[in-house]
Amino acid sequence: MIAVIQRVSESSVLISGEKKSAIGRGLTILLGIEEEDGMEDIQWLARKILNLRIFDDPQGVMNESVMDQQGELLVISQFTLHASTRKGNRPSYIRAARPEVAIPLYEKFIGELEEISGRKIQSGEFGADMKVSLVNDGPVTIIIDTKEKK
Repeated sequence: MIAVIQRVSESSVLISGEKKSAIGRGLTILLGIEEEDGMEDIQWLARKILNLRIFDDPQGVMNESVMDQQGELLVISQFTLHASTRKGNRPSYIRAARPEVAIPLYEKFIGELEEISGRKIQSGEFGADMKVSLVNDGPVTIIIDTKEKK
């Protein structure tokens, strides 16, 4: 799994012109899923994201997590994170999981975040044409690939 985590002051998702989800201060997470991903990746990534110390403490030092800040989370599926541009100019998405594999993993990831955090997690809609708006706070953007956790 690859996650692009952005610290935001606000973020929202529109589908067919209607607001599907919106959050205030917190994290917007773009999530790419591979065929080989499983529960170990989900559990590790969920814990890592919830505990990332990328919010300022009272002294202005990035020393607090989204949990410490009582921040919100928005998760959006994005298969293009697995694009390969090694050959030619048209990206290949062969590493991205097919929907029958990716959808259950996407839903389990959201469920894992909810279980650990005790909060409702906002989300996009898998496979939909989404318009994502966000105000990146900082800017702070972190990329995590579960294949690099060892």
